[in-house]
Amino acid sequence: MEIAVLDKGFVRLVEVMGSDASIVQAARVSYGSGTKTVREDAALIDYLMRHRHTSPFEMVEFKFHVKAPIFVVRQWFRHRTASVNEISGRYSVLKEEFYEPQAWRKQARRNKQGSEGELSDEEASLLLKGVEREAYQAYQTLLEKGIAREMARMVLPLNLYTEFYWKQDLHNLFHFLALRLDPHAQWEIRQYAKAIAEIVKAHVPLAWQSFEEHVLKGAHLSHTEIKALQGLLTPELYEKALKELGLSGSRLQEALEKIFPRSHPL
Repeated sequence: MEIAVLDKGFVRLVEVMGSDASIVQAARVSYGSGTKTVREDAALIDYLMRHRHTSPFEMVEFKFHVKAPIFVVRQWFRHRTASVNEISGRYSVLKEEFYEPQAWRKQARRNKQGSEGELSDEEASLLLKGVEREAYQAYQTLLEKGIAREMARMVLPLNLYTEFYWKQDLHNLFHFLALRLDPHAQWEIRQYAKAIAEIVKAHVPLAWQSFEEHVLKGAHLSHTEIKALQGLLTPELYEKALKELGLSGSRLQEALEKIFPRSHPL
């Protein structure tokens, strides 16, 4: 399963160890098959997700082959819980492949590390292509002079493509996706996160459903935010709204106690 990303990149699934059933087995410490229904399995996975019982999700692992620009990969590798092996510029002559954006973005006014809106600038595109051409020519010249590959690569820019293998357990993969699918993440790495999300969703649909419900589209409330909601709602009104959205039983009681706890810890 391979998904094209950006102009020359991709995310390719190499292999998967485990499935939704692996999460369930780890949680129950049981290796019997067919002992529970899909509905019960889904309920257990959902319980684990919303209560942050993370270790059963670590029983599932994904291995990807990724091709991405160096500046994207440097952000990617800040997630230090994976096993990674990247192509080496010390051993290999790096290919003349550069990421060239279809459109430029303006510097965000309120976010020093972000961007906003599109900016059409033909001169900027020509400048980028000129730097790529000059840098790679310099790289080749240094190699021809007998300069070591590990030093010649210093002249290459950050939009050069690189490749790596990335193996990650599902718990930490969900953490990666929660951060890199966020609208505040850089646009380029979000495209890779979307591709990975598509693959993960196909292989662990029950876990993905719970992740989407409680993490990706959910939110954690501070004490102040809870106090504000308590001033606007009554338990009865909140319970009615939850029931109308389909919650019942213990799940309904859990949701009620998030805003209206029976007792406050010291």
